[in-house]
Amino acid sequence: MRSTGILCTSTVFIVLLLQGCAPKEPEKVNQEAVEVGVVTLAAGSVTTVADLTGRTTPTLIADVRPRVDGVVQSRRFKEGSVVQAGDILYQIDPSMYQAALDQATAQLESAQANLAAVEAKEARYRKLATTEVISKQDVDDITASALQAKANVHQSLAQQQAAQINFAYTRIVAPISGRIGRSTVTPGALVTANQQIPLATIQQLDPIYVDMTQSSQQLLQLRRALSNGTVAPASTAAKLRFEDGTAYPQLGTMEFAEITVAEDTGTVTLRAKFPNPDGFLLPGMFVRVEVPQSVLKDAIVVPQQGIARGATGDATAFVVGPDNKVEERSVVATQAIRDKWLVTSGLKAGDRLIVEGTGKVKAGSTVKTVTVTLP
Repeated sequence: MRSTGILCTSTVFIVLLLQGCAPKEPEKVNQEAVEVGVVTLAAGSVTTVADLTGRTTPTLIADVRPRVDGVVQSRRFKEGSVVQAGDILYQIDPSMYQAALDQATAQLESAQANLAAVEAKEARYRKLATTEVISKQDVDDITASALQAKANVHQSLAQQQAAQINFAYTRIVAPISGRIGRSTVTPGALVTANQQIPLATIQQLDPIYVDMTQSSQQLLQLRRALSNGTVAPASTAAKLRFEDGTAYPQLGTMEFAEITVAEDTGTVTLRAKFPNPDGFLLPGMFVRVEVPQSVLKDAIVVPQQGIARGATGDATAFVVGPDNKVEERSVVATQAIRDKWLVTSGLKAGDRLIVEGTGKVKAGSTVKTVTVTLP
């Protein structure tokens, strides 16, 4: 029995010895670093842009109305065509006005003939007055008659001019150059002077205006920044996009900002002027305009995909440090400039910002960086 116990003890000892001498299993190799795309930030001059909505309006608009009563004899334009200032649009029956002009001309001729006779008689009386053949009273009377005859000539001349003007008004001409719309009357219609309904409307569309609205608070902040030198003034060039998002090929020019703030909306109206040689822009179109506001020096702009926002709206960004470890930073990014954020705090030039693979990393993790080229 004793030898059996010794044998068992020896066996256990040998097993333990063999286990101690057995080679250890190799430890698991650390996981490979996650590959992320980064961009290296740089500071530079940036033009801030306000993306505003607006509507197109004609630079000139004129309603065509008759200035005399009469029946329309003919229409001399094609609806929707381009007309030039002075082109004849409608012809009103001129017969009555022609007769009035002839009568006024005859009255003028009669007054002129009477004036010639009175002036000749006045000249004779003045010669006779030197010899005292006629009295001074007779000379005074003939002088007054001559003055009256001159007044009659002037009155008749004015009546003739009025008749000529009314006769000319029987031809209704285009007051401005532009594109004319549909006609509200046809030949044979009776029209009256200065009637409420226009015969047609002419609009000048090249160039064309775009009226936009901007918050008065934003405009005030911009003017304060410009006045204290924080920012520099931007150019007056403006870009336009159609309602479907396509870009308009022509650049516009900012014209002015309204001096009155709308009480109901708290906005200020801005106006830009765009060339429209092909007529793509029509009155009343809804468009978006990129309006340059100011130029910031040494500004940091970052791709929007590199900025994340939490439930409270706080902005954060992942930055790769010199040791390839990820650092999470709180940033201030309140203004979008096209597809980028303007960052005023939290990032600086030289930082490597993660723009691809942000969902696979966390603060403190080691990453492998790949430089990304963004459009």
